[in-house]
Amino acid sequence: MMKRSLPLCLSAVLSCGIVAGARAANVPEIFAPGVISGPAGEDCPAFAPDGNTVFFDRSSGQDVIILVSHKVDGVWSTPQIAPFSGQWLDHDPVMSPDGSFLVFTSNRPDTPSGKMLSVVRPDGSVSGAGHLWRVDRERDGWGKPVRLPDAVNASMRTYAPSIAADGSVYFIRPDQAGTFHIYRSLYRNGAYQTAEQVALGDPAAQTHDPAIAPDQSFIVFNSNDAKASAMGDLYIAFRDSDGWGKPIDLGETINGRGGKWSQWGAHLSPDHRTLYYTSDRTTQPTYPRTPAQAQQQLEQMQSWDNGADNIWSVSLAPWLDEPHTAHSE
Repeated sequence: MMKRSLPLCLSAVLSCGIVAGARAANVPEIFAPGVISGPAGEDCPAFAPDGNTVFFDRSSGQDVIILVSHKVDGVWSTPQIAPFSGQWLDHDPVMSPDGSFLVFTSNRPDTPSGKMLSVVRPDGSVSGAGHLWRVDRERDGWGKPVRLPDAVNASMRTYAPSIAADGSVYFIRPDQAGTFHIYRSLYRNGAYQTAEQVALGDPAAQTHDPAIAPDQSFIVFNSNDAKASAMGDLYIAFRDSDGWGKPIDLGETINGRGGKWSQWGAHLSPDHRTLYYTSDRTTQPTYPRTPAQAQQQLEQMQSWDNGADNIWSVSLAPWLDEPHTAHSE
């Protein structure tokens, strides 16, 4: 017997209501407070396929280092310096979907006898630079990092990698005007191809920090006006027949309103249905509060809730499970 369908207009209203309700209830949660998200700044969680190992950045001022933590009996261990990090300014780790290698950004010299990477600004000051490096998993741990070729590292400011299942790498770098965009270098026949800009929404806008689905069916990223100093809001876009559909704003619950907080550094969970990202958001206290509540708030602010960057997570189900109409920009 054929299932009766709702009238199109009523179905659309109910569908929109359900999706809107799901999005409104989809509140981000702090990730491992007091262990991984702490009083310093944390970002860029890169998970092993089984979800029981995570690499991430911890920063203070201009110092950044990649740490690793393991989940044992449901509890994350005290983070330790990753075996391939510590000597140089390393950040932005991302795991390949199969867990066989990891790519990260580093200012380490391109050659053993070379100099640390840096960029001299027009005013003479020096800012950080970076290239993408790959480190392979070995039986007893991790191998020696290897710089990706110039097809990827064509700029001294190459950051925020994300890896597709076919080995293609997405990343960001600035154009000649200094505006950052997302680029993709296809991996074909064992070699990276010349990178091309990924067309997402307004081609003049700045785009940052891609998190690509392994099958490249969707991408989460930051976008903002090219002249803005902030990285903007988080968006999701879905693969269209010849490119990408119109980017969808992830909404006020995640992005805040009017610059209330910042958010960036999109990464995906091992099942690719949860978004991990970095934000300086804090929890909103309520008054009056009991002595016990005040003590809890004090412990929380001393642990992580102090306005510094922390890692947050939120389900992407409201967007992934919604039907999408193919359309090109």
